[in-house]
Amino acid sequence: MTEADFLTTTRTFYDAIAEDYADLFREELAHRPLERALLGVFAELVEGDGPVADLGCGPGRTTARLAALGLNVFGLDLSESMLAIARRENPGLRFEQGSMLELDVPDGALAGALSFYSSIHTPVDQLPSLFAEFHRVLAPGAPLLVAFQAGDEHRHHDRPFGHPVALTFQRRRPEHIADLLTTAGFALVSRTVREPDPALDETSPQAFLIARKSERRRSAG
Repeated sequence: MTEADFLTTTRTFYDAIAEDYADLFREELAHRPLERALLGVFAELVEGDGPVADLGCGPGRTTARLAALGLNVFGLDLSESMLAIARRENPGLRFEQGSMLELDVPDGALAGALSFYSSIHTPVDQLPSLFAEFHRVLAPGAPLLVAFQAGDEHRHHDRPFGHPVALTFQRRRPEHIADLLTTAGFALVSRTVREPDPALDETSPQAFLIARKSERRRSAG
């Protein structure tokens, strides 16, 4: 089966910019106190010492943060170049290559999952499948944290850092993502939206939804 075009485009983009991206955002969490606090909340919601997945982990900075908070966490990403940086900077952590849409994880095996700005390249019509996959791999009651840029206007990046690649970063409405998560079988725990910080070169609000896997999936009808 031919890989979906958006997966190929996303992998090619991040493979090309991995080192520049990692350098630019090396101290990213240091300047984002709200994000650090929400990661702490997420970590406290994880029950037991089962595995937690950082899905779309990039260079592994968020994975490392969750590990420092005591979670048994591993990272997954499409980009082997991003994973090479993650492994280099975090030799004690596990990182795997793969797609969030087809996780090599048994049903109900995860104690928690994180999609930190990694769903923003998934086409909107693929989001129900993505959230259904998240629901499949999580244990009942396990938390999910989804972070994304809020809004309606997408942001297109062409030739970042001078590399001959391009990719669109898709913004979403928090209420839409909340509805999709509920339909996929999640119960919303919290919805946080902060205003853009010009000092961080942000042009849109930042949204963070925390949900738990429900026992039963809501009927689409």
